[in-house]
Amino acid sequence: MSLRTDLAVESAEQLSINRGLEGVSSHVDTVPEAQLEITDISIETPRAAELMGRPCGRYITLRALDGAFDSFSPCFERRARIVSQQLEKLCENAKSALVVGLGNRAITPDAVGPLCADRIFATRHIKRYAKEMDSEDLGEVSVTQTGVMGTTGIESAEYIRALCTSLKPQIVVAVDALACSELSHLGSTIQLCNTGISPGSGVNNARKELSRSTLGVTCVAVGVPTVMDLTSAAEGIFGSSAPDGAQSMMVTPRNVDKLAENAAGYISLAVNLCFHKGLSPEDLRTLTE
Repeated sequence: MSLRTDLAVESAEQLSINRGLEGVSSHVDTVPEAQLEITDISIETPRAAELMGRPCGRYITLRALDGAFDSFSPCFERRARIVSQQLEKLCENAKSALVVGLGNRAITPDAVGPLCADRIFATRHIKRYAKEMDSEDLGEVSVTQTGVMGTTGIESAEYIRALCTSLKPQIVVAVDALACSELSHLGSTIQLCNTGISPGSGVNNARKELSRSTLGVTCVAVGVPTVMDLTSAAEGIFGSSAPDGAQSMMVTPRNVDKLAENAAGYISLAVNLCFHKGLSPEDLRTLTE
């Protein structure tokens, strides 16, 4: 079966990376107080990239050990801080960032990006034009939502490239909903990578990629899997192959609305903490909610 997934950890599992794959390194850590498992995978050679089906770079996956992100967790703030710490590892000490919410707000499983963008604390105007304010502890952050080409007529990559040319951010952080192939990862993992993203690739609707080669700056992609292929789900539940000719279909959790909202909460707080180190989570909630 062809693995339809945006998660590097699933590609690694399919290749039995635990037995060793030349050009790929992997490290797994557990943070008990946050109920998180962190898998850090680096793809280092073109041959390994070809086998994995994704570009060379670093892929960090955080999995909730107590279930999906669709419900309340007493570890919320602690988890967001850990996501922020992992994001810092990929952001190359950038002081200015363009945060992009990818996806379609009108389709709930695809709304993670726009919902996250709603909660990002934008500060470029403050840093540039409010010189009388003490903004020493704030990063320079711009935020935008691209919509989808079916309603805007514009490729996300074209739109973001134009903004990069004008704003000249040191890094782009793109947030999107992802697809997975294992039920245990659906709604319970956050993936971060420094290789960019091809919007819609997990659901066979890939658009032009967002990456250093297309934007001129590193693009860090952050996302949560909200959908999976029906045949993959059936095989995970029943342990047998789907019938030949089975219709291709994507499925999503029943409470995906809560999942999208909570996932956007984790990611937006993590992004804000990463670039605005002088502000507390309480400060950021006051400024963004």
